[in-house]
Parts: sequence; C-alpha cells; structure tokens
Amino acid sequence: MYEKEIKLKIRELPEDLRREVLDYIEFLLRKYKSGEIEARKFKFDWEGGLSEIREKFSSVELQHKALEWR
Repeated sequence: MYEKEIKLKIRELPEDLRREVLDYIEFLLRKYKSGEIEARKFKFDWEGGLSEIREKFSSVELQHKALEWR
C-alpha cells in the first residue's frame, strides 16, 4: 500500500539514516512477532480494589478527590 512512497522517501535519505530506518523496521518486526503487543493490552486486575470503601464514597466523590490530587 505504501511501498512506493516508502521507497521514494528512503532514497532521499543519506546512507547512515537508511541504516537507522532498517534498524527500526527490524525492531518493529521483532516486536510484533514476539507477541509483545499482545502482552501490553490493558488489564483490569485493579477492578474491585476499592470495594471496601464503596459505602463511604460515591464514584463522583472519588472523581472529585482524584482531580484535587492532580
């Protein structure tokens, strides 16, 4: 899809930057092949972490408190 555009841009680069592009492509290939992207998905392991204070505070009150802390 972008092959022609990529080739044109790479030809414009000096040799040392072409090597950097190649290194980056290799990095991306390793990253996606190793499943690293899959492992970085967001987890909900924190869910229920504040259940003991559920009766004391509403979610809106907690949001306001979080804004104060920022």
